[in-house]
Amino acid sequence: MTAEPFASRLTRAPLAHDPARGAEAWEALSAHLSAPELRPLVEGTGGSSPFLHGLIRREAEWLADVLQGPPEPALATLAAEMRAVAEADTAQRAGILRRGKRRLAVLTGLADLGGVWDLDAATAALSDFADAAVEGALRGLLADEFARGRLSRDPDDAAGAAGLFGLAMGKGGARELNYSSDIDLIFLFDESRHEADAYAEVRSRLVKVVQGVSQLLSKPTGEGYVFRVDLRLRPDPSVTPVCIGMDTAERYYESLGRTWERAAFIKARASVGDIAAGEAFLSRLRPFVWRRFLDFAAIRDAHDIRERIRAHRGGGGPISIPGHNVKLGRGGIREIEFFVQTRQLICGGRDPALRDRGTRAALRALTGAGWVGEEAAAELDAAYVAHRELEHRLQMIEDRQTQTMPTAPEARDRVAALSGWSDRAAFEADILARMERVSKIAEAFFQPPGAPAAAEPAQAPDLASAGFERPDYAEGIIDRWRQGAIPATRSTRARTLLAGLEPRILQALRAAASPDDALAQFDRFLSGLPAGVQVFSLFEQNPRLVDLIAEICAASPRLAEALGRSSRVLDAILATDFFEPLPGADALTEELSEWLAREEDYERQLDVARSWAKEMRFRMGVQLLRGIADAEEAGHGFSAIAEACIRALFPLVEAEFARRHGPPPGRGAAVLAMGRLGSGEMTATSDLDLIVLYDAGGQEASEGKKSLSSPAWFSRFTQALISAMTAKTAEGELYEIDMRLRPSGRQGTVATSLSGFRAYQAERAWTWERMALTRARPVAGRADLQDDVRAAVGEALRLERPAAEAWTGAADMRARIAEAEKGGREDPWAMKRHRGGLMDIEFVAQAGLLAAAAEGAPDLPLGGASAPRALAALEAAGRLDPGDVAALAQAHDLQSRLLQALRVATSGGFDPATAGPGPIAALLRVSGETEIEALAERMQAAREAAAEVVDRLLPAPSAEGPGG
Repeated sequence: MTAEPFASRLTRAPLAHDPARGAEAWEALSAHLSAPELRPLVEGTGGSSPFLHGLIRREAEWLADVLQGPPEPALATLAAEMRAVAEADTAQRAGILRRGKRRLAVLTGLADLGGVWDLDAATAALSDFADAAVEGALRGLLADEFARGRLSRDPDDAAGAAGLFGLAMGKGGARELNYSSDIDLIFLFDESRHEADAYAEVRSRLVKVVQGVSQLLSKPTGEGYVFRVDLRLRPDPSVTPVCIGMDTAERYYESLGRTWERAAFIKARASVGDIAAGEAFLSRLRPFVWRRFLDFAAIRDAHDIRERIRAHRGGGGPISIPGHNVKLGRGGIREIEFFVQTRQLICGGRDPALRDRGTRAALRALTGAGWVGEEAAAELDAAYVAHRELEHRLQMIEDRQTQTMPTAPEARDRVAALSGWSDRAAFEADILARMERVSKIAEAFFQPPGAPAAAEPAQAPDLASAGFERPDYAEGIIDRWRQGAIPATRSTRARTLLAGLEPRILQALRAAASPDDALAQFDRFLSGLPAGVQVFSLFEQNPRLVDLIAEICAASPRLAEALGRSSRVLDAILATDFFEPLPGADALTEELSEWLAREEDYERQLDVARSWAKEMRFRMGVQLLRGIADAEEAGHGFSAIAEACIRALFPLVEAEFARRHGPPPGRGAAVLAMGRLGSGEMTATSDLDLIVLYDAGGQEASEGKKSLSSPAWFSRFTQALISAMTAKTAEGELYEIDMRLRPSGRQGTVATSLSGFRAYQAERAWTWERMALTRARPVAGRADLQDDVRAAVGEALRLERPAAEAWTGAADMRARIAEAEKGGREDPWAMKRHRGGLMDIEFVAQAGLLAAAAEGAPDLPLGGASAPRALAALEAAGRLDPGDVAALAQAHDLQSRLLQALRVATSGGFDPATAGPGPIAALLRVSGETEIEALAERMQAAREAAAEVVDRLLPAPSAEGPGG
């Protein structure tokens, strides 16, 4: 806040409804202060607010002193005086508190009306004072109990308030208190601070303390009151005392907590007493408040609350300013708060940046994240400020907790004057227009276009005319939904929601090449859901999702099955960047690490990693199916997801393992990615080929509770890392891992020392093992160790050996695989093993790199090299004929695209005769063909051209190879 004097910061002033009363107020103040620039503010305030008129006259001397400088020091002094109440005599506490509140009221009133403080500053001043007043009262009454020996005399107990803490709820929690606000508080205490046999007595004492706080602050005396205290937000207030144990409260919210209580805890803040205990409680309650999935069912709950409020207040009809409640009525403050809080409940579980307690700050965060449009946000923010300031004017007149516009014309004139308007009709027209704009935005959110207006089931469509070739079969599926025969539709609410969605679903499915197949797949999706309300609520609020799910069901049985197994992947679709290109491994690692950091439990972290990876793979699969990403981008995307999982989990596994066996010896371990992960060409179903290398730096054993020899440490750590990636948790498996490419294969240890790796590559490695290294790259571990691993891979590839050895070794391996995979090579859609397929082309690329490296050819992509990259480099170096490279590259490109699409669209083998139109459409989309027969011919021609080159470069072992 600025340090400028009060008068120099004035930007506005109210008008005096009663000029004579205004003159009286100015006369009282000016007797102690010569500041004519304050006169319009004081006369306008005193002439329109009887309450502030009385305070100005009563506190004129104090006020005159305060107004000579900035108001902030006076506010800080008032707060300090409230906290010091704890040390005052019992008989003096009530008077000190009430005097402080009077002075706060007149200071805040003038600062607000004069524009010295904006809305946020005014509400923060009221809220901070409330915290100080409650803290002073609470500490004073606790001190009385300690002094009487009714609570422990332990100094730590006194300092920690005996584990008692207050949660500021509602506007107090958000530091948004209104001018004459109640304060909503929940008082709890930490049972663990007390002996079990003393629990009942301690609770009884603390209940009396809380009751005493409420009475001290709320009871009217000759000097008024401080704050009305509302304790009814506590768990089950009709049967529980005003202070209960935090464990009891936690159990209540976990088992019985409702949506409105979740919304209330968005603003909850540990404000008084044992703040550390309060913050610990709120931390434990986060899973209750912030669901890990997008919670669109909260919209219906919030809408129901709105309707109950309207029914109770009679606010469902047209807006009429006389008698309108600016908080609870249509277009009012609560509409804006519901709009923001409901969005927070929906999205805040996934994005902690959206959890701000403040309404305006949360609205800004939601807008920045793309959940609220900028135009709507600007309208709501401006309306919120104006609504809240009007609320303050209504309350300033008589210090009454009211938000209702008066009906009498004279009273409305007074409100207009206090608000600075001379024309009451224009003033009320401005309010009406603002209310109607808010109402329009809120209604669009809570009742989106096309939402079902009644619980009546949709009429059965004419399925035959809608394109379903087996209408009886389709009708049977829909009847199962309606009758609650699947878990997703067992509840009445779920069936009601689905009834309204049926027409949209069937409309979307009829657009598929085979509506019957698409409906069957959609049924599998629904049947896999454990419950339906959340998903159907999501569909209701986002109808475009129905279209996308229908498209996925038509094109990709695999993705549809993934949806049924984990409907939370739908959450990813609603992210604003869902159809944007996937970021690289660095950004994905950072994102996943942030997700993992929100969990303290190791097992939960493993679940989170799986949930995150499912969403990301789903996003990449949809982008590929829709043609947003091509095959190369999909390969990079799937690889970046896997790399992020390794990089994010590696330090967590290391820390968990080190907790038992001490830190890793030496420089620790590094993970070397092989195969498709190494070259950045993974598909939706690829497993991970990995090698773990370590450098113990001469350290023989770890230093920990259960120390291990260095080889044993790294061997068991590797097994723990494999388990973290492959174990089936509640969220399933993350990846399958293949470690057969490690030195000596299955006979070798699961972790290899870096020196051992170098020796093995120099002395014993087979040609095919060195070929595999052309795709290898380190992805996790200390940066300096990764550099040394990268260098070791380069050294292994550049070992001086006859170039012909690379070609003959590759030819021998090709022949062995051809013999072992005879059946697979007959399948025309087997992209990898077929003659002229991906593996043949990759063998040429790898053998070519190995031969060139052995002869010292410069500028080769050694390590992490994909086949296209390797072929291009070999052509540029003059080591492969351009015509041969063109044939190989063309066949590799087409088959890679088809492989990526098949891995996303299908769960098993592919046969055009039985696959259905969905997967076929996916292949046609990625290839650019219009008929599957034409695609098969094109693929065969490309493969034959590639096979001719491969046969020449990698002939059967009995023939002589090209020698490099």
